[in-house]
Amino acid sequence: WSKKIQLHANSTAGTRADTDFLLWRISPRMEDLHAMSVEIRKSALGAYLATPYAYLAVTRKSMYVDTHKHPGQEGARLHIEPSEAKYLFIYPFVKTHDWYQLPMEERQKMMTQHIESGHKYPSVKINTTYSYGLDDQEFVVAFESDHPGDFLELVMELRTGKARPYTERDTPIFTCIKKSFKELCGEF
Repeated sequence: WSKKIQLHANSTAGTRADTDFLLWRISPRMEDLHAMSVEIRKSALGAYLATPYAYLAVTRKSMYVDTHKHPGQEGARLHIEPSEAKYLFIYPFVKTHDWYQLPMEERQKMMTQHIESGHKYPSVKINTTYSYGLDDQEFVVAFESDHPGDFLELVMELRTGKARPYTERDTPIFTCIKKSFKELCGEF
């Protein structure tokens, strides 16, 4: 499947009690994700697997990031290009109904603060995707870093921001350790 889908293996052993691994799959075609999932289920290994979580999201231009550019990531916001960072943090979330009723100017101010907070932690890369109408959450954000403490500090700062009261739900969060497929299979 690596010719059709970007595949990234991650272990959640020791970081979550309800999962053992996470496959981060990136594809321009939903049909390929579907076909791969069906093939895995039909395999000998598939009989032993369960999929307790699956997040579907797509990239799109952010309405809050018009002229703003992330250093070294110009144009990368529309394409997910995972780094070689050791850790992956998957963070789904849903905003409140009240958030969408606020004037755009007010939301933009809060999101600008959010973005500025993120820039204080250059060791944490953000990959934002959108799920409106495709899945239960509205966003799936995949953060990558070699420094889990930096990610923790970033999230603590974001939770004190003015936009935080407009977050309805932001769980379950997955803390993953990047592995090769061979390493991942060796864990089980």
